[in-house]
Amino acid sequence: MDRAARGARVRLAWLGCALVLVSFAGCRRAKAGGGAEPDARLRFTRDGAFVELTERQLEAAAPPETIAAYDPYYRRVKRFRALPLGAVLARGFPGVTLAGEEMVLRARDGYTVPIAGKKLLEPGAYLAVADLDVPDWEPIGPQRSDPGPFYLIWSGAHQQDLESHPRPWQLAVVEVARFDALFPHAVPSGAAPDSPAARGFTIFRAECIRCHAVNREGGRIGPELNVPQSIVEYRPEPQIKAYIRNPLQFRYGAMPAHPQLSDGDLDDLIAYFRFMKSIKNDPDSVP
Repeated sequence: MDRAARGARVRLAWLGCALVLVSFAGCRRAKAGGGAEPDARLRFTRDGAFVELTERQLEAAAPPETIAAYDPYYRRVKRFRALPLGAVLARGFPGVTLAGEEMVLRARDGYTVPIAGKKLLEPGAYLAVADLDVPDWEPIGPQRSDPGPFYLIWSGAHQQDLESHPRPWQLAVVEVARFDALFPHAVPSGAAPDSPAARGFTIFRAECIRCHAVNREGGRIGPELNVPQSIVEYRPEPQIKAYIRNPLQFRYGAMPAHPQLSDGDLDDLIAYFRFMKSIKNDPDSVP
């Protein structure tokens, strides 16, 4: 299921929240200022343990500010009621030095962002809890999703690149976890460090795993790329490369273009897919 379809399902879940218990966050009801009720919860996970904190609890530790900054999704300046992310993380992970940690951000729709802890501690990182421009959250992205109750934003003019400074909306989980421990079966074990497959894995980790999984590990809003069949087993390699570079020439959807990837980068990415097709792990397979 692509991100648009998942966004639609999430939207329906929100509409029915008065009757259905929604994971990670209680029912959202509009309040003045365009945010969520204070019972919306954000989960913080580390070493198998977790704590869920409400918006009210987070605001007690990270007093909200009004942030007006350009938003690359909306393509204009937006105003949000937002909490400094460093203070939010200090409340969720008390006593933990996050600057040297690897972390993962998980959205409700399956969007999964591996990210360095030091990146999240940059000045300018905020957790938006309310849209101040409209009575409730303004829909975001091509699938017109509700970004609440928690939306990661960046206020700096140098923080507008969505690749270097991702903006997951409907943020549900912040996790401290090493990449190779969290996604061990996506790693090309046995590939030489400077081989095309290893270089391709570096690209996959940076550009693709937010939306796509390999061996059922990674994002869940785009297609799985290795099981039951690898994408290179059923799609021509030239077509795969062309699609990655500019998916809109094939079909309308939420996948972004990747014009920054060189021909060599795409060759390496294909080499990673070729390498992984012989290293399959599918815990969801039916015997």
